[in-house]
Amino acid sequence: MLCQVCKQNDASVHVTEVNQVFHPDPQGGKEIAKLSAQERHLCEACAQAAKLPHQPAGGVAEIWKLLQASQQKRQKRETAGLTCPECGMTLRDFRQRGRLGCAKDYEVFGAQLRDLLERIHGATQHVGRRPGGDDEDQRRVQRILELRAALDAAIRDEAYEAAAKLRDELKSLQA
Repeated sequence: MLCQVCKQNDASVHVTEVNQVFHPDPQGGKEIAKLSAQERHLCEACAQAAKLPHQPAGGVAEIWKLLQASQQKRQKRETAGLTCPECGMTLRDFRQRGRLGCAKDYEVFGAQLRDLLERIHGATQHVGRRPGGDDEDQRRVQRILELRAALDAAIRDEAYEAAAKLRDELKSLQA
């Protein structure tokens, strides 16, 4: 294939430019984003004249080195970026062990945990049964908590008859 600029030399640099173009929605909603791709095939000299960032192809070994360097940079960013101030755990440690070191880690690694939980469960909020039994049990536990608070208030206010009734109701619910 010949260079598209000089049309003399063989093209050794292949560039694909991807642009995002926004078009108005015909139904009056938000703008619609569409991608357009444009390919250019240039020789080495024309690519340098156009100041395109490129490196001459060095084969599989060169590509392998670039991939390893990219992975090392990503790991350094992850390690340097997030570290728990209390237990010293890094995001890399969490990924290797699969568990957190302390309660503070939930705050430090919150964004990553949300992404992970969304991938695992398909949602970021719990939808389903509550722990501890069915709805009737939950209502009974809630009523016991309310009665205890009311009993404490009645004792503080020295309303002993009301406190006795609350105590009896509490005993019947707890039995």
